[in-house]
Amino acid sequence: MQVRWYFYLVFFIAALTGCDKNRIFEENQDIPNNNWQIRNAPQFSFTIEDPQASYNIYFNIRNALFYEFYNLYVRAELTGPDKKTLHVKLHEMYLMDKVTGRPLGDGSGDIFDHQFLAIKNFKFPQAGAYQLRLKQYMRKDPLPGIMAIGIRVEKIAP
Repeated sequence: MQVRWYFYLVFFIAALTGCDKNRIFEENQDIPNNNWQIRNAPQFSFTIEDPQASYNIYFNIRNALFYEFYNLYVRAELTGPDKKTLHVKLHEMYLMDKVTGRPLGDGSGDIFDHQFLAIKNFKFPQAGAYQLRLKQYMRKDPLPGIMAIGIRVEKIAP
């Protein structure tokens, strides 16, 4: 009897966490040695099948508590299937409170995860494969304390 309840509980939790129908892509890449070098510009490739829809693109950041700054500048460059640049922007994200230095985001011990809305309500011009490249734009190279960087692309529900 106990085993059956355990099975149902696991199935229910998996069903809740596995249902994310708006997400069309999400990937995170680890930063080697938790030191993000300027020349290391992670690139993410994803496919858009419905160019009539609007999309939100998020940045996922994982940092260690020893990260030295309260903010992070990231330059994002989005290119389309024809390799033309569609969007370039320098984003500033706050990882810690500017005044108190208290870490923001979801934390466990000395590791914190953040998700920032980077590109809102974007319409891709056509179906096909897109690339988004992220480059750290801080004054320190390498930048210690950044553990992983990623993106999430969500289709906006009508």
